Amino acid sequence: MAEAFAPAKVNLFLHVGGPGTDGYHPICSLMVFGDVGDRVSVRPGEGSVAVRGPFAAGLGRESDNLIVKAVRAFVVELGRPMEELAFTLDKHLPVSSGLGGGSSDAGAALRLIRDVFTPGFDDARLERVAASLGADGAACLWGRPVVAQGKGERLSPAPGLPELHAVLVNAGVPVSTPEVYRALDASGAFGDVTRPRMPDAFEDVHEVAAWLATQRNDLEAAAVAVAPDVGAVLATLRDEPEALIARVSGSGGTCFALCDDDIAAESLAERLEALAPAWWVKRCRLGGPWA
Repeated sequence: MAEAFAPAKVNLFLHVGGPGTDGYHPICSLMVFGDVGDRVSVRPGEGSVAVRGPFAAGLGRESDNLIVKAVRAFVVELGRPMEELAFTLDKHLPVSSGLGGGSSDAGAALRLIRDVFTPGFDDARLERVAASLGADGAACLWGRPVVAQGKGERLSPAPGLPELHAVLVNAGVPVSTPEVYRALDASGAFGDVTRPRMPDAFEDVHEVAAWLATQRNDLEAAAVAVAPDVGAVLATLRDEPEALIARVSGSGGTCFALCDDDIAAESLAERLEALAPAWWVKRCRLGGPWA
């Protein structure tokens, strides 16, 4: 059996343009990855996905799982049948949470298939398969900080980042990405998706937070409209002294706060856990890749 880590994805900023003729919205986003996430393992087997872990019950039918779709897409790209594989997904990230969990799970599965069973399959082909799975697919394949543009498939290196200590908070309410995009379309509040000017590297977390304050998540208002609990989490984080900046990640469900250091993040996480025991609260480091 082989195993891979599937890290949480966090959009430090997310700019979203109006839909094109194909209905897809162009984006520009600085994506980083957390040292918290799911784990995916694989062995020769009967062609199945077994799910366990604290958020296993939130997943739908096995046939809808992005791991299954990733395997099918891999076989198509490979151009020949592949031996049957049995995957186990240890699900620790909330479902429909804006953390790219499904895409990251699929990315971990693709890396495992390639590395264990078809090591000659090159990176470019693997990236093409990952990009076909959705807007987060290409970035989540490797779990490295990147700037994603287009439909998420155009990746360029992120600026150099210091170690970022953060707290992730989810109120336990799944947020539908299609619903959020419909709310955005109804509002017409689209943004400029030109890559903003960035330094080659940020010196410290305060410089990161100050620069991020000049950017935005164009899905944030729509996410709060669709799921007011997200707004409650965001307002709470923005009132906390340890939060240098707080924002919604992706299309919502989860908010993040950047903190000075691990001690500040631990203090914030402990207070939030006492304040709202029903919330999912995780202290983490953001960057990547993580083993």
